[in-house]
Amino acid sequence: MATNFDELAGRYIAVWNETDPQRRRRAIDDLWATDARYVDPLGVAEGREAIDRMVAAVQQQFAGMRFRVAGPVDGHHDQFRFTWELGPEGSEAPVVGFDVAVTDGDGRLREVYGFLDRVPTA
Repeated sequence: MATNFDELAGRYIAVWNETDPQRRRRAIDDLWATDARYVDPLGVAEGREAIDRMVAAVQQQFAGMRFRVAGPVDGHHDQFRFTWELGPEGSEAPVVGFDVAVTDGDGRLREVYGFLDRVPTA
């Protein structure tokens, strides 16, 4: 069975944009493997509950902003990468980065490594 990396990236971004805690947790449980791990320059989240807490913290820090995929999704075997933006709807995004994701044998996210290319200065 081929993995649809575009769909996975879309579902991943939807998790970061979901502000309803119950819907977000269901989406995380559907998308992420039980032993999933997320790593970026600002933190590490191991397991679905920790990932949920990290997403909620980012949403609080960047209230009113939305994530979006910026460009094509590139993948092969069990891994894919894509650029994303975080900003207000209809405006230039002040935050830009890219993620590399590794899936498990069931098409769920096992590991995601995030990189920040542009962040606002304090």
